[in-house]
Amino acid sequence: MTVFRAALGAPVGGSSGTRERTRRQLASVATKDCKVVSDPHAVRRRVRSPQELRRSLAGCSSCFVLGRKMHFRDSCIFYLGFLLASLLAGISARKGQDLHCGACRALVDELEWEISQVDPKKTIQTGSFRINPDGSQSVSEVPYARSEAHLTELLERVCEKMADYGEKIDSSTQRKTYVRVLSRDGTKMDLSGTKLDKDVTTNLKFACERIAEEYEDELIEFFSYKSENVKDRLCSKRTDLCDHAIHLPHDEL
Repeated sequence: MTVFRAALGAPVGGSSGTRERTRRQLASVATKDCKVVSDPHAVRRRVRSPQELRRSLAGCSSCFVLGRKMHFRDSCIFYLGFLLASLLAGISARKGQDLHCGACRALVDELEWEISQVDPKKTIQTGSFRINPDGSQSVSEVPYARSEAHLTELLERVCEKMADYGEKIDSSTQRKTYVRVLSRDGTKMDLSGTKLDKDVTTNLKFACERIAEEYEDELIEFFSYKSENVKDRLCSKRTDLCDHAIHLPHDEL
């Protein structure tokens, strides 16, 4: 109650020196809580959820209490608006990252599955069929499954498989992940907590097509030979489509 009386100019018990010290302390609190933050990344690190935003609003309430100082109020309004805008921008960016990360990992999953279904003995001729001066040709046979021709063909149609996926939200992190809702072998799947929505599959397919087009060379490079942890190496380290700080399980085919 003393805070409100001091802010409104009402008499405060004690000497004039005590009243002045009280006002200086309140001004110090308001200045500290309501300073304009110029670094948006610092704001996003500080405010990552609506709950944290509410705590920031509560901490800045002293600005409105000290209504006699207009610059305190103006700074506070600017600060709160900046916090809210930064929070919304952060949430939007995170949703976009979740989508593209999920699309990349699903794309890798589908490519690995398609490759595994090809007869390993099947080969294709590559190279130049032009006859060299010595009468030979620079042609070689390579396994068809991981040939550039086969991989290019897969990239043209693999994103159609995104129609078999649904969206799940991690209750602890609120991050979105994308999982298959239709098994490849007919096994019944647990769909609890999975969102089955046309918008989900449409957005996932669109993100998949963008990744397949933009990172075609990287995808062919990674899948031209058998390697481990392609999802992490491609989606996190090479393309930075996935957040390194997020723990993502190694999905099985």
